[in-house]
Amino acid sequence: MPSTTSFSPATVAELRDAVAGSATSHPRLLVAAAGTAATTGGRPDPADAVVDTTALSGVLDYTPADMTVAVRAGTPLADVQAELGGHGQHVAFDAARVRRGATVGGLLASGDGGPLRHMYGTLRDLVIGVTVVLGDGSVAKAGGHVIKNVAGYDLAKLFHGSLGTLGIVAEVVLRLHPLPRTAATVALPADAATATRLGVELVASGTEPVALEWTPGTGLLVRVEGTPAGVHERADAVAARHGGARVLTGADEAAAWAAVAAVADPAAAGATVLRAGTLPSDGPAFLAALGAAADAAGVTLACGSSVGAGVHTVALTGGAHEPVLAAAHAAAGSSVSVLHDGGLACDTPRWGPPPPAVALMRAVKTRFDPAGRFGAGRFSPWLAPTRADEGALA
Repeated sequence: MPSTTSFSPATVAELRDAVAGSATSHPRLLVAAAGTAATTGGRPDPADAVVDTTALSGVLDYTPADMTVAVRAGTPLADVQAELGGHGQHVAFDAARVRRGATVGGLLASGDGGPLRHMYGTLRDLVIGVTVVLGDGSVAKAGGHVIKNVAGYDLAKLFHGSLGTLGIVAEVVLRLHPLPRTAATVALPADAATATRLGVELVASGTEPVALEWTPGTGLLVRVEGTPAGVHERADAVAARHGGARVLTGADEAAAWAAVAAVADPAAAGATVLRAGTLPSDGPAFLAALGAAADAAGVTLACGSSVGAGVHTVALTGGAHEPVLAAAHAAAGSSVSVLHDGGLACDTPRWGPPPPAVALMRAVKTRFDPAGRFGAGRFSPWLAPTRADEGALA
């Protein structure tokens, strides 16, 4: 049965008190925000209460000269970007879910990312400070407004992709980048293998693309940013070296990137979205294996790859999705995650074979959430501890 009790704290103190005060009455908690990643990962087990972080919203501290911003975790990233844009700055992060109101804490906890990962990484690379609340109500902080390494646990990296299984992200400090003065996109006709080869060549050429994204419909999209003169020079040079290349501007450029976002965040009901990481050179073979499985299962497959990073996103509609997920697990192992569960049977395992570091994952879970209060089921069966995991953090 779904949980009916909900806590909606608006401050760190209220969140701390809600978590600490519910340890006996509501021991199992499910963390929720805008709901854009509600079906990411494994299906959560029934919880005693939901902790809704959407009231935990707002910018806490922003001084443009510092190139950092501190926000409460329930703040939609789109709202943060709107405020930063007035000062010519932004968080260099473009996951597709941002357009649907995804929050800063939810994006960190889900480990999502977009095409800009090629240049700027994901939120794990942009978060320089974080405040979290643990299962006993303890408030833990790491980092701050100064961009440097700190001793002890790197909480931002531990909570990145944790799917609400370690604790609740309450506040986040993000590093910022200037908004580009100009940007341009060059579309190169290419299949997956050619796009991978071209990506390597473009990186080595000094073109400095901020995104290298391939989809079957558009080919390889090469986005460059900077000063007007520099952008036009680099875009023209890329186009001149490759037959059939087109420099996209205006509505054409926007449509090309919207098509990329639609793979990761499709509008179609009943879609399943998978994401996997491979060596960049293994990407074409991975996509080919999924294509063959999709054809056999009567599934329509849309796919895209950040070719420089080896990150592949696949959307499935129609037919039976389970054989395609099984093929993904067989080809890419534990690196496959379910971003959106729209067409999988309830009893389908969302995770493939456990990663080599599964014992460490379980030990971290035990250290941060020994009572097992958070996110039960999200990483099932990986987070079922065994005696072999004891002492992994000793």
